[in-house]
Amino acid sequence: MEDHFVSDDIITNKIYLIRGQKVMLDSDLANLYQVETKYLKRQVRRNLERFPDDFMFELTPEEISRSQFGTLKQGGNIKYAPMVFSEQGVAMLSSVISSAPAIAVNIQIMRVFTKVRQMLTDNTELRLEIEKIKSKLDNQDKNMEIVFRYLDELLEAKYHPQPREPIGFRLKG
Repeated sequence: MEDHFVSDDIITNKIYLIRGQKVMLDSDLANLYQVETKYLKRQVRRNLERFPDDFMFELTPEEISRSQFGTLKQGGNIKYAPMVFSEQGVAMLSSVISSAPAIAVNIQIMRVFTKVRQMLTDNTELRLEIEKIKSKLDNQDKNMEIVFRYLDELLEAKYHPQPREPIGFRLKG
């Protein structure tokens, strides 16, 4: 299985965000599995009941025309709409494409998806912590503003004392 190793970076760069889902293209998966794209599509079509819409969907012409995928742009005239697979769809592919390279790469893809999900979770937690710190700083800023305003009032009172009536006896004279 080691001879089918693909770097995590290569897999990560083949994960796209489409319709709010992290997905991989059929052509990228076929390339990683070392099979032809038409073979992958044929196996999926023969087992469509295993691939509900949240596992796999085909790109619309609009999605293809504004795609971010260099491979689609180079192809020019596309005969069949590309299929894209979510993490669950990629996992399901292992039940319809079971060559040694496909199994090895599929395990690696699952691990990459897990890492990506963990990075997103870590980033969300980090963002929440930053927001807490910002909120605390905002509150401290407000408190400091009040303290400085009070100090300004005290200084103003010290340098510009209001005239007072003298205390004590007055001699009339």
